Amino acid sequence: MGESLERKPTREEIIQLAFQEGHDADIPSNTGSIKDFEKDPINEKLSNLDFDKDIEKGAPDRSESLSSVEEADDAASQQDPNIVDWDGPDDPQNPMNWTFNKKWGTVILVSAITFLTPLASSMFAPGVPKVMETFGSTNDMLEGFMVSVYVLGFAFGPLIIAPLSEMYGRLPLYHSCNIFFIIFTIAAAVASNMSMFIVFRFFMGCFGGAPLVLGGGTIADLISQRQRGTAMVVWMMGPTIGPCVGPIIGGFLTQAKGWRWNFWFVAIVAGAFVIMSMIIMRETSAVVILKRKAARLQKETGNPKLRSKLDTGLSAQDLFKFAIFRPVKMLTRSWICFLMSLYVAITYSYLYVLFTTFTVVFETQYHWHGGVVGLSFLGLGIGSLLGQTVFTHWGNKTAAKHLERGDFRPEHRLYIMSIGGWFLPIGLFWYGWSVQAQAHYMVPIIGTSFIGFGLLMTFMPANTYLVDVFTVHAASAMAANTVLRSLCAALIPLSSQKMYAALGYGWGNSLLGFVALFLIPIPFLFIKYGERIRARSKVIL
Repeated sequence: MGESLERKPTREEIIQLAFQEGHDADIPSNTGSIKDFEKDPINEKLSNLDFDKDIEKGAPDRSESLSSVEEADDAASQQDPNIVDWDGPDDPQNPMNWTFNKKWGTVILVSAITFLTPLASSMFAPGVPKVMETFGSTNDMLEGFMVSVYVLGFAFGPLIIAPLSEMYGRLPLYHSCNIFFIIFTIAAAVASNMSMFIVFRFFMGCFGGAPLVLGGGTIADLISQRQRGTAMVVWMMGPTIGPCVGPIIGGFLTQAKGWRWNFWFVAIVAGAFVIMSMIIMRETSAVVILKRKAARLQKETGNPKLRSKLDTGLSAQDLFKFAIFRPVKMLTRSWICFLMSLYVAITYSYLYVLFTTFTVVFETQYHWHGGVVGLSFLGLGIGSLLGQTVFTHWGNKTAAKHLERGDFRPEHRLYIMSIGGWFLPIGLFWYGWSVQAQAHYMVPIIGTSFIGFGLLMTFMPANTYLVDVFTVHAASAMAANTVLRSLCAALIPLSSQKMYAALGYGWGNSLLGFVALFLIPIPFLFIKYGERIRARSKVIL
């Protein structure tokens, strides 16, 4: 136990850290929860908000200084002797005080795992025709579903993984999910029929989603806010670039060793990561570390009243309720959450339409074979990387400008989306008609770079907007977005082959482009009316 007189976290710091950890701010994080903040006598003067109501309305201005109130509280209050805290600001048990090598070794390893599991989602895409041949299937729907079923697992796995990590810590979830990921990857490699293969792919996605759920929280546990931006950029490279790099590797691997070696390769690399994680990684969640410390001190002192300062007494039932029911309520009760999630879901599904059809398109139209087919995914990867770079620079620059002026609204995040959204239909038209005309292969690949750029320029601003709008419940809004996005990405590509067969590559991709054009007004709608919609809406969780 230790008495801490450190500066108390602000509301904004609690919300930001909770979101990075992957949960809402009324669930305890490394700095406590928003409920603790609001109950604190210090903060009663600053807020009388009811955070279970009107969650789209945002928060009032909290520009007044906290320093004088905090000083008065430090002088007047005494800490509860039954509260278990860190043993001072330099406590070595606090992950923030770990050595540089231990911290960044963990961050690099987590980032590597986060790169591998999205890479596995599309790595074997160039080998899909070989899989169909192996299992003796000619079903176009199954041909697409065997690739996209992986992201269906992304929709359901995290809903269970997130609350379990709050109860048992991040480390057990990393280890168990990584091991199950390897098991189902090997199972997919040795599958003897299509049904087995698809089921194993689904469970690969369920457990492969763990680093996407836990990684941001691990970085927030370890790295100070000043240095966290660099670590988050490295970590985010995995889900952004991994799915586009995977097919390039998979194309040559399929040619050299057969499609099953895509899965053996992933299993071998994942196995190496598991061994490294068991040696290097330690529990980083302050909530769990202090909970264990309190339990140990209870045994040593015989005092059953000892409890962690971060313990809010949430039951397993409450955690699962928040993880599962809140996102559903947001999708069904909030126009902002639903429309932005719908935009992201439809555009994200286009990525998997391309993943499931690139091999056939470039084999039939350009007579590419073997490992060279994987290079057809290069345009998507370059466009996605460029989109992330542009958004990070210009998106943050726009927000910073308005924050300096003091007139920032969440809708300012959508300015870059209103421009970026045009690149997606342009890329689809370009790609579709150039393939139809069998123009030089570089022409459609350049078109797919526009698609990748447009995807990131809609995907990232929309997510950031949801975070700014829902603040305390940002993680639930993102979970709602993820579920709808993953469902669409798994189901919409099922009809892609039939669409191309009926309409051709030109009109087939033009149909997707027209839908993307139809969605473009959504950010303009919220730029103009978003503040009014938030003021009038009432979303009760």
